[in-house]
Amino acid sequence: MTTETLESVRLETGPEPQSCILWLHGLGADGHDFVPVAKTLQLPFAVRHLFPHAPVRPVTVNGGMAMRAWYDIVSPDLHHRVDRAGIRRSQALVSALIDHQVEGGIPSERIVLVGFSQGGVIALEAGVRYGGLAGVAALSTYVALADEFPPATALSPPVLMMHGTEDPIVPCPLAQDGCRLLRRLGYRVEWHTFPLAHSLCAEEIAVLRRWLLERLTPA
Repeated sequence: MTTETLESVRLETGPEPQSCILWLHGLGADGHDFVPVAKTLQLPFAVRHLFPHAPVRPVTVNGGMAMRAWYDIVSPDLHHRVDRAGIRRSQALVSALIDHQVEGGIPSERIVLVGFSQGGVIALEAGVRYGGLAGVAALSTYVALADEFPPATALSPPVLMMHGTEDPIVPCPLAQDGCRLLRRLGYRVEWHTFPLAHSLCAEEIAVLRRWLLERLTPA
């Protein structure tokens, strides 16, 4: 258990929200990055959006410059010397953030993780290990620690993976490998591609909105 906490931007769309979406940004961004996307969704029920800031750390591939990063990247080849310790540390920080929401009254089955790029790696690692979440959306991302990814259980969340076919940062075939791995391990994975680079588009956000409505609309 970690005693560290992640500073987060918080947005609530109505009083007494009973659902929570945690948004994990990409390398070098911060929690403010996905606030406009969350506002665009306009979900028809009260939601607490949390946008945690990743810790600041040196990033080898960027010349050792310190920036917000969920883990270190040592090479453009994302499978080269993967920062396992950094990933596990951020996984624990995000799990603690989920714990805090559950302790505050939002049950795990009303919580979704959404992550982009590096944030998607952490969303997958934390989301599949935290029992009973409503879902994990992994955008423009990959499975960093494929040999350690756990098999699905009865409590495993559904997973949404979306990727740009022209992505030069996280190549689409790498993401497809992750999708195939998750399916082999028994996860329910919905997969979409879009003709774009390492970014989001309006069509992708529309799919995300539909998927979130399926996961979180009150009965």
